[in-house]
Amino acid sequence: MLDETGGGIRFIHHKGANDVLRFEDELLGHVPRLRRFAHALARHSADADDLLQASVERALLRRDQWQPGTRLDSWMYRLMRNLWIDTVRSERRRGETFVAPAEGERIGMAGEQEAAVELGNVGRAMQALPPEQREAVALVVIEGFAYKEAAEILDVPIGTLTSRLVRGREALMAKLGEAA
Repeated sequence: MLDETGGGIRFIHHKGANDVLRFEDELLGHVPRLRRFAHALARHSADADDLLQASVERALLRRDQWQPGTRLDSWMYRLMRNLWIDTVRSERRRGETFVAPAEGERIGMAGEQEAAVELGNVGRAMQALPPEQREAVALVVIEGFAYKEAAEILDVPIGTLTSRLVRGREALMAKLGEAA
C-alpha cells in the first residue's frame, strides 16, 4: 500500500526481510520514469495515475514473480504495458455493445413485442398521410400542442388546422383498422 501523506512516497508494510525493502526501494526509484511512461500510454493524467497505481500494486502483489538479478525497470514497464493493453481491450469491448445495457432489462417483457408491432403500424400509417395532415396530427396528437399553438406553428387559421386534424385522424383510424 502507498502512503503519500508526508509529501513523499513510502510503503507501509509489516516487518519483512531486507530483500523486500530493497525491492521496494528500487521500485520507488523507478516511479518517476514509470509515471512518464504511464502518461505516454494513457494520454490523460487521471488515467495515467490510475495505471501507475495499478502497476505498483500489481508489482507489490507479485513481487515473488520478479527474479532478483534481473532488471526491475524492464519488468515494471512490461507489467504496466500489459495492464494498459488489458484496459484498452476492456474499454473496446464495452464500446462494442449493440444496445444500451438498460435495453436488456426489457427483453421478454409481456406485451413489448405487440406494442412494437403496433407502433410500427402507426408509423407507417402516419407516413401514408398527406404532409399537411401528418403535420397537424404530429403537432396536436403526438407533441401535445394546443390547437392555437399548432395553428401558429403551421401559420394557418385554426379552422384549417381543425379540418386537417379531423381528416388525418379519420385516415389513421381507417388505415389502422385495416391493419388490425
